[in-house]
Amino acid sequence: MTRLILLGAGKIGETITHFLQASGDYTLTVADQDPARLAPMAALGASTVRCEFGDPAALRDLIRGHEYVISACPFHLTPAIAAAAVDVGAHYFDLTEDVESTRRVKALAATAKTALVPQCGLAPGFISILAYAMARKFDSLRDVQMRVGALPVYPTNALKYNLTWSTDGLINEYCNPCEAISDGRLHETLALEEVEAFSLDGIAYEAFNTSGGLGTLCETLDGKVENLNYKTVRYPGHRDIVKMLIRDLRLGQRRGILKDVLEESVPMTHQDVVLVFVTVSGMREGRLTQESFAKKIYSKTIGGKLYSAIQVTTAAGICAMVDMTRGGMLPAKGFVRQEEADLERFLANRFGQHYA
Repeated sequence: MTRLILLGAGKIGETITHFLQASGDYTLTVADQDPARLAPMAALGASTVRCEFGDPAALRDLIRGHEYVISACPFHLTPAIAAAAVDVGAHYFDLTEDVESTRRVKALAATAKTALVPQCGLAPGFISILAYAMARKFDSLRDVQMRVGALPVYPTNALKYNLTWSTDGLINEYCNPCEAISDGRLHETLALEEVEAFSLDGIAYEAFNTSGGLGTLCETLDGKVENLNYKTVRYPGHRDIVKMLIRDLRLGQRRGILKDVLEESVPMTHQDVVLVFVTVSGMREGRLTQESFAKKIYSKTIGGKLYSAIQVTTAAGICAMVDMTRGGMLPAKGFVRQEEADLERFLANRFGQHYA
């Protein structure tokens, strides 16, 4: 049995707990500062401990003795948790979409004796594994376009949106700069810009720049692709309202207020759909060729409980990366990028199969 500690007992943390406990291969401890959040984890059979995550010494004591640590905490805690994992010799995994936090994890990995594997969710996460596997089929690359959305199946409000994951992470994506490669040049773009419209299965969508979804692909494909970009998918009209809130009303500079507004006004839902859409074009066998991948993943009942699509896909991503590291399919030391995971092995994994 592999000893693993999960920090963070939110919606995604509960799904991770369910997956790992049901596998029978992990001795799991879940830590959180809120005892109410820990109760469902204990009901799933995991050991639980109440702990504040702000004290570095307490973090090291909490993690010590575990071979693996998963952070399902807000992004601002990422550097401290990763540093504690390095100090006690544990393999580290997280779900962060925050670019600066990932850079700090990469810096820590330079001297680590264990693997540090950030950005293990959906986007960043699986989307990078998929896009890179598709890109490797080409002799040379022209365009790599990555589109992901977590959407309500039954939109009813003006935003045509329901909360399905971390509100802090959502605001981060809408406010922070975005990375892209355009005409072979790596640069930053503004979030909420470059709006495009498309349809899939007869349903109209819009997509626009958001931060963090590319993970480390810009660095991996720099000098190898003409154009690389990531956009979040929403129903038409969503972006204009969000831009009004963040830019016109300047709530992007008062994120605490924006978080309160969203959490008080926009209900969460388990009736959601995750849309994954990747298009790659380039030269193959002497001809300009394009290949696309499109998939929709819906909420599902697992073990008698309904889990949202974003819970399933995010938890499946990080659990698969843990499993693959445990099985020797990923590097056991240093900074590990999502695109280092083999797509076929990922989809064959017991957790990755939720994407298959």
